[in-house]
Amino acid sequence: MINRWEVQETNNMIQEDHLDVRTITMGISLQDCADENIDKFNQKIYDKITTKAENLVKTGEDIEKQFGIPIVNKRISVTPIAIAAAGCKTDSYVSVAHTLDRAAKTVGVNFIGGFSALIQKGCTIGDRILLNSIPQALAETSRVCSSVNVGSTKTGINMDAVKRMGEIVKETAILTQDIDSLGCAKFVVFCNAPEDNPFMAGAFHGVGEKDTIINVGVSGPGVVKKAIESAKGADFETLCETIKKTAFKITRVGQLVAQEASKRLNVPFGIIDLSLAPTPAIGDSIAEILEGMGLESVGAPGTTAALAMLNDQVKKGGVMASSYVGGLSGAFIPVSEDHGMIEAVQKGAITIEKLEAMTCVCSVGLDMIAIPGDTSSATISGIIADEMAIGMVNAKTTAVRVIPVIGKGVGEMVEFGGLLGYAPIMPVNTFSCEEFIQRGGRIPAPIHSFKN
Repeated sequence: MINRWEVQETNNMIQEDHLDVRTITMGISLQDCADENIDKFNQKIYDKITTKAENLVKTGEDIEKQFGIPIVNKRISVTPIAIAAAGCKTDSYVSVAHTLDRAAKTVGVNFIGGFSALIQKGCTIGDRILLNSIPQALAETSRVCSSVNVGSTKTGINMDAVKRMGEIVKETAILTQDIDSLGCAKFVVFCNAPEDNPFMAGAFHGVGEKDTIINVGVSGPGVVKKAIESAKGADFETLCETIKKTAFKITRVGQLVAQEASKRLNVPFGIIDLSLAPTPAIGDSIAEILEGMGLESVGAPGTTAALAMLNDQVKKGGVMASSYVGGLSGAFIPVSEDHGMIEAVQKGAITIEKLEAMTCVCSVGLDMIAIPGDTSSATISGIIADEMAIGMVNAKTTAVRVIPVIGKGVGEMVEFGGLLGYAPIMPVNTFSCEEFIQRGGRIPAPIHSFKN
């Protein structure tokens, strides 16, 4: 039973501490849209998406008004197009991206994810067509997001795919250089990609999911920051309990929204993703949370330990609040979307190497990092390979979303706008890994992956 005090507490978190539901994401299976004719396939997926998600945005807005809970984004994820379109007799899926973009605009969502492929062990013909279509698709659409899974703990890392990922990132950067290579912000490379992630750019509708599903991502870094400030000087046990209790309360808000959306849309409820996702707004920063624990700046010695503790307590609080916590759930550290991270980069407190160390214990990986536009595709592939290895060995999800901003170099600023924020261009290690990346083949799964 929710009492008056709990309602008031939630209201305060919303009004004063930036608590919000970051996204309601409707997952839609496109497997029943298969057709040899690409035009017929496009019509089928457009009709299905616009029918199933017809009331998604309005429902989100109605819930927002009734309960006073900000719902920032309404989104759609679909079956990986490399799978859904595999039967089409075509050499390009760019038209599919245009159809997804048109459907997203029709129903009013801000992003649609699933222009994706799962190639951790190898590529099918459909996968290759998808990969070849990504740069043009992202350059010619505004709402389509793309992801590729190139590794897993069970299969190892597909290094042929990793090599291709570096090339795709660079091609996309060049095709969108007139908007500061923004196309790369809609593309993410995964190891151990979850099939129920509601957050972009990595959302897709897993083949093991129901035909249609509602997943909710809730975020509250400002709430956690305030809670940590209340425990200033306390020992770690007290600090952990404070974070855990706060995460519980945040998750309950997400649970309420998810259940309401599920009921009103007559779509099954999937999962709550409790991910502390920052925004460029002051007071809505993961960096500030870590600094509130006693670090002079994020990036200082102790940062990785602080992040590990934060991530773990967030998950523990979340799973007590809902039986269906999934997706990524933890703490995101996107540089351009977190003003505290941006400030740490500008004063030299944090580097890509330190961020990589932090990804060993957080929810995602190297996220929204602007790098020099002249960075080679091999170097980008090397960065991706390192991050995939962290995910593979540690049996966790890791990802890379880097943006080589064509025509700009270290120290220059790039403005992406909206929730994507802005970022100083960070230096990368310029020693070559070309020969390593050119080897091809697959890095085998670690020994501890054999758990049958």
